[in-house]
Amino acid sequence: MSSDPWGRVDETGTVYVRTADGEKVVGSWQAGSPEEALAYFERKYEGLVVEIGLLEKRVRTTDLSAKDAQAAIDHLREQVDAHHAVGDLDALRARLDKLVETVEARREERRAQRARQADEARHAKEALVAEAEELARSDQWRAAGERLRALVDTWKGLPRLDRKSDDELWHRFSHARSAFSKRRKAHFAQLDAQREEARKTKERLVAEAEALSDSTDWGPTAARYRELMAEWKAAGRAQREHEDDLWNRFRGAQDVFFAARGAVFAERDAEQAENLKLKEELAEEAEKLLPITDLKAARAAFRSLNERWEAIGHVPRDARPRVEGRMHAVERALQEAEEAEWRRTNPEARARAEGLTGQLQAAVDKLKGQIEQARAQGNTAKAEKLEKELQGRQALLDQALKGLQEFGG
Repeated sequence: MSSDPWGRVDETGTVYVRTADGEKVVGSWQAGSPEEALAYFERKYEGLVVEIGLLEKRVRTTDLSAKDAQAAIDHLREQVDAHHAVGDLDALRARLDKLVETVEARREERRAQRARQADEARHAKEALVAEAEELARSDQWRAAGERLRALVDTWKGLPRLDRKSDDELWHRFSHARSAFSKRRKAHFAQLDAQREEARKTKERLVAEAEALSDSTDWGPTAARYRELMAEWKAAGRAQREHEDDLWNRFRGAQDVFFAARGAVFAERDAEQAENLKLKEELAEEAEKLLPITDLKAARAAFRSLNERWEAIGHVPRDARPRVEGRMHAVERALQEAEEAEWRRTNPEARARAEGLTGQLQAAVDKLKGQIEQARAQGNTAKAEKLEKELQGRQALLDQALKGLQEFGG
């Protein structure tokens, strides 16, 4: 008989293994010595040790599923429980039991992880739905459309939830996208209609602008072009393929008109500048008539200057008040001289002036006599009163005499 700490072979060749529950028959060995029998079943034990060690490593370091791990454990446990090996089988059972605990803990951990992932996926999809529903009301068509497409890609990358929850959230998500697409389609349909209306309006404006381009009615036509420009801006934009061409035609027609007007105005400005120079020379010549000493000669000279003035034509608008003011000043001086001459030579006015002077002189002489009489009578108060009255009459007499001198008298 042969034995070791974990097994023995009896006289009949039966091999036993020692366990906590007592000896268990491993098998029968007839082909060799008992030592060889023990060595054979010990090698089988070592094989089990290696397999259990490999499984422990796979459970610890790989993503082996709990189901597959448990199947491997059960397979190894069957081999251990079959007692076809010599060694510390109880230790192997303990390792397998511990490995079961590890796998179960891993299963719970993965179950919790899946629950967390599902919860995160639910929150993520709910957030996507909320953002999509917000975007569905947006008028930022390009940005919102691009964002919705990005949300679809994000959705596809998220795990599925339970069918009911996933279908409900997808329905809301899809409805938001459809609502946005419907609004965007309606918006661009309306925009297309507006642009078509703008094209028709601008075609009409272009036709009128081109018809006016050869007009020489400068003021009204320029005003009408300003009105056409205001109408152009108010019309909005036409389709992209028409807008630039219409604008080039519209602007080109205006350019033709304003270029022609500019050439005419440049010629007119040159002519008016020359007219200004001539009128300044006439104004200077007219100013030499002042002061007026010979009214008749000055009047004739000014009349000749004025005829030449009227024949010259327009001057620049901003220079007109200044140069015309110089001629008007000379004209006013002539008018004042004529009025003075008329007063001097008017017989009726002279007679009235002489009559008034005579009356005032008589009144002064009378007052002087009354003053002398009052003083002679010693009536000083009356004399002083009459002297004040005399002062007023004397002042009037002096003024009347001065006016009479203007008549040469």
